[in-house]
Amino acid sequence: MTGAMRRGRRSLGFGFFAQGAAFALLVTRIPAVQDQYGISDGLLPLFLAAVPILAGVGSVGTEQLVKRVRPSRVLRWSQPVVLLALLGVSAGDSLWQVAVALGAFGLAVGALDASMNMLGVSLQRAYGRSIMLGFHAVYSLGGIVGASLAWAGAHWDLSLFVLYLPVVVVLLPAALVASRWYVDGGAGAVEGAVVREQAGGLVFKMLLPLCLVMTFAYIGDSTVSNWSAKYLQDVLGSSEQLSTVPYNVYMVTTLVGRAVGDVGVRRFGAVAVVRMGTVVAAAGFGVVAVAPGPWVGMLGFTLLGLGLCVIVPQTFAAAGRMFPGASDAAVARLNIFNYVGFLIGSPLVGALGDAWSYRGAMLVPMVLVLVTLVYAPSFGSGQDRYGGKHERPRAVDVGPGGDGV
Repeated sequence: MTGAMRRGRRSLGFGFFAQGAAFALLVTRIPAVQDQYGISDGLLPLFLAAVPILAGVGSVGTEQLVKRVRPSRVLRWSQPVVLLALLGVSAGDSLWQVAVALGAFGLAVGALDASMNMLGVSLQRAYGRSIMLGFHAVYSLGGIVGASLAWAGAHWDLSLFVLYLPVVVVLLPAALVASRWYVDGGAGAVEGAVVREQAGGLVFKMLLPLCLVMTFAYIGDSTVSNWSAKYLQDVLGSSEQLSTVPYNVYMVTTLVGRAVGDVGVRRFGAVAVVRMGTVVAAAGFGVVAVAPGPWVGMLGFTLLGLGLCVIVPQTFAAAGRMFPGASDAAVARLNIFNYVGFLIGSPLVGALGDAWSYRGAMLVPMVLVLVTLVYAPSFGSGQDRYGGKHERPRAVDVGPGGDGV
């Protein structure tokens, strides 16, 4: 394993961490953003929906952009835009200002998510073993740090600008420095011949099962992030303070599951790990739906974190294996469906909860997640385990770092 690849892995890990922190700092302080700009309850959903929609546009644009520009360059410059847009959200006082800032955040996040996972998939291919879950574990760690900083800001009644400025001052130059060591994966001789055939038009029928899995996983994730506190307090009768715990527990167990998940993939294969994660996640939703009280409910959210955490990283990895000569395009298209799931999940559970019951509503994402079992074979290939006895006979050649030197 070359030093360039090890440096590339560490620098990309920092990129995942910074993105997790920035995203958590925004979504956990939405009420403060609403108060600062006087956004009405009726208008707020439009602002919130615009971010994932524009992120999808950014992901589509990235698919076209990486035909001419290396993914490492897209990542290098989209990450500062995300951080500056986060600061911009905190710096204004008019609706048009927050609209522009959130729009820039959404577009840049789409480019960032797509390019970040492109580099992760290509590095995993170069390593010849599963490392993708580790990148997403660092993202979860960044989310925990960002959410903790947001809690501190709310506790000490800090303005958004005072909260965000030090974070951006630290993360932005660090991300730019780390970006010097990003590594783009190069296509091998056989893969290079396939690029021209695949890059212009992926076989959507082949990618569709992974797109559905990505959508259902993010419906489950958005259910936890948007409804866990309300569910624990209104349905299971917890205190307001206790109702804030499930999401933190979910994030911690997501981190734990991803931290050890690569070992499971190397030992048992991606298909087995995805199936196990699906069953555990479905069990978590089931426990939440029938929980007699808040502590059992928190057990369910713990299971959800352990189960859902492995699905998304392995979905990106599977797309890379499915289209080895056009993995960047596959990842960009697949990335769109994480925003689709995010857009669908919260309104779906809310509508079902109001029309039926919130306990019953929890069964819907459970059923959707279980559909992953049908599509689990899509995660398999002769190279899905990597590592150990399943180490690939060669590693993909790696091109120069993202600085173009």
